[in-house]
Formats: sequence, C-alpha cells, structure tokens
Amino acid sequence: MGWLDALAKKPRGGDSVAGQMTEAYEASSRGDYARALEIWGPLAQAGVARAQNNIGACFWEGMGVDRDPKLAAQWLKLSAEGGDRIGQRNYAALHFRGEGVEQDYTRAMELYRAAAEQGDAPAQDMLSWMLLEGEVAVPDYIEAKRWAEAAAAQGQAPSMTRLGMIYHNALGVERDAWQAVAWWRRGSERGDADGQAMLGAAYHLGSGVPRDTVEAYVWLLRARAGGSPLASQFFMTVRAALSQEGAAAAERRAEAPLPEPTP
Repeated sequence: MGWLDALAKKPRGGDSVAGQMTEAYEASSRGDYARALEIWGPLAQAGVARAQNNIGACFWEGMGVDRDPKLAAQWLKLSAEGGDRIGQRNYAALHFRGEGVEQDYTRAMELYRAAAEQGDAPAQDMLSWMLLEGEVAVPDYIEAKRWAEAAAAQGQAPSMTRLGMIYHNALGVERDAWQAVAWWRRGSERGDADGQAMLGAAYHLGSGVPRDTVEAYVWLLRARAGGSPLASQFFMTVRAALSQEGAAAAERRAEAPLPEPTP
C-alpha cells in the first residue's frame, strides 16, 4: 500500500502517536521513506503537525516521492499553522527561497521568529543572520546578537562565528578583539569554515591573540578545505611568510582532527 492510500486511513488506534512517530523515524533513518510516509500520512490528516512537516519535507527534498515544492508548501503551511517549530522553520525557508510559494522575506522572518521563540536553534541562527546582514530586513544589531547568543548556546557554530564578527566590527557593542577571537575559536572548533578563516586572520594580524603565522596557516587551511571564501583574503600572504618546513608542519596539523570544542 502506498502512502497516498494510507491518507484515507485513520491512525492506528492501538498505538500512541509517539509510538507511531518513532516507528516512522526509524523507517526514514534507514531510507525506507515509503514506510515512513504510510505512517505519517494518516497522522498528518488527523492534524499531527510534526507529521505534516515530515511529509512536506519529503516533497521538498524528493524523499520517497517526486520532488514537488508546491505540495511541500501545502503540508508545511499546515504544520506551521499547527505550531510545529520545525514546520515553521521549513515553511520560512520556502518563503525565503521562493520555492512553492512567492518569495516573501517579511513572511519568512515572521516564521523564523515564531520558530526561534519556541527554541528552534537553526531558526534562531537564521533570524540572527537576517537581522545582522541587512540584505533582506532592517538591521537590528541588538536583536541579532540576542538570537545569535541563543543559537550559540545550543551549539550552532555559525552563530558563534557571527558573534565574533559582531565584536570585531563593533555592531551594537564596543569593539572587543579578545571576545571576537573567543567566539571564532568556538565556531572553528565545531567546524565552521568562516570562523576558521577569521581565526586564521586573527593569528596572522595578532588581533586578540599573539601573532602566530603557523597557527594562522593551520586555520586558513582548514577554512579553505571547508569552502570559506574568506580564507582567500589571507591565504597566500600567510603562506608566503612561512618557510617550507613551517608550511609542512602547519599542513600536518591542519589534517589532524579538530581540537576538543571549547565550552
């Protein structure tokens, strides 16, 4: 039986919603989206907002069904209206990108804020970015910092890097090179490539840390491997300042596992 047939069925009365959701997640985790959708379908029709989100996500990403952003939007709208924070975040992303719905940054921000207020860390991170960059919303550095701190407290590495930029560029705070480096380090140790680039730059310039060209090159190598465009601004200058032996030592260190993250 396909999941579309399952939509006509009622949820299994003998099983709790939590139990059915667990079974569906287990199926999806092993790539059996057909089975997961069979379970999520009736639950979604019964108004379970997280199941509605999961069906929407499957249509958005083409998991177990053909990719269909419009159908994704229909299911994610129901989930968001049902108060599911992940549904709100995913529906916000559709509005931000203009997939399945008209592009609408204002609506996207409303939805990201709703999810952020429910404690959703990725939504807090995205809301912080929107408020800081000023590309799609009026900048609000104080709010951007507040949401970045909330997301960083939940382990969001990009928000840690963003807090470093806030202190480095004195955005709503006094400039503090030490705080900037502390946040860049936390983001870097968790694998954020832009944080690694900025930490490398700090070591190159001696800003907030003692100048250390080898350490700078280690982090810039990691940043470049991670795809950060920021690394290119400093990479060749730092490499040119190193001896062949120093560069080789930095390259060996860059290939080693990242240090244990700073709390």
